[in-house]
Amino acid sequence: MTVCTGNICRSPMAEIVLRARFEAAGLGDEVFVDSSGVSDEEHGHGVDRRARAVLAEHGYPTGDGHRARQVVASDLTSHDLVLAMTSAHARALRRLGGDDRVRMYRSFDPAAPTDGPEHLLDVDDPWYGDRSGFETCLAEIESAADAIVAHVRSFV
Repeated sequence: MTVCTGNICRSPMAEIVLRARFEAAGLGDEVFVDSSGVSDEEHGHGVDRRARAVLAEHGYPTGDGHRARQVVASDLTSHDLVLAMTSAHARALRRLGGDDRVRMYRSFDPAAPTDGPEHLLDVDDPWYGDRSGFETCLAEIESAADAIVAHVRSFV
């Protein structure tokens, strides 16, 4: 499960990319991927229109049918891996009862920093910016996706 703030930009983008990568790796029927947000402010909303546009331009599905939802404590025990988009999300998940299942999404990115504080692995929120923020967000998501697939393959 991927987790961001409102579950309309980063986490559904990551869910869509990961689902495509698991499918390409032959694991589509074995791995369940979903997403949620730490906030309920976007509850029931679809994927942000700018995120949809960037996903479509890069050949991904656009998240038709996605409805934002807030993470609940049972999500942390029903998922083998919970991928936080920022260190603030990771802290919220850990307070909710998360354990070693909570990891920073970009901790799987081979180009990401390996030393230093956890916030250096944040995927910045594109919602407040222009289109370039969504492009950057997708690039960071894609950069970590293959290593996430390899990690999950080790316990599927």
